[in-house]
Amino acid sequence: MKKAFAKFAGWSAHLAGHPAAFGASVLLILIWAGAGPLFHYSDSWQLVANTATNLITFVMVFVIQSSQNRDAAAIQAKLDALIRAGNAEERFAGIDQLTEDEVNELRAKCAERARAETGRRQRAQT
Repeated sequence: MKKAFAKFAGWSAHLAGHPAAFGASVLLILIWAGAGPLFHYSDSWQLVANTATNLITFVMVFVIQSSQNRDAAAIQAKLDALIRAGNAEERFAGIDQLTEDEVNELRAKCAERARAETGRRQRAQT
């Protein structure tokens, strides 16, 4: 089930992001708007558009979230591999598993060290 959903989510996210999908959406809106006079702008005419957009939006929320989760996990794995292969501190590997407060603490320490390093460089140049 997970594999099938991942495949569907990837396929539909790719399709939804294609320029042809935008063109098709504009075309459907124009057809719907053009059909308005034929249906005398009735409640049913409006209900068709409202129902279609609600259903598409509902499904796309899950598809987009799945794609973003997968992309974020892949990027995090790549960053962890770079950290382990390079000279970066090992404690930054797996940072995505920390709480928000722990991440903010690490960010503050990094900013403090960056300011200190900038000050050292400036003093060395003078």
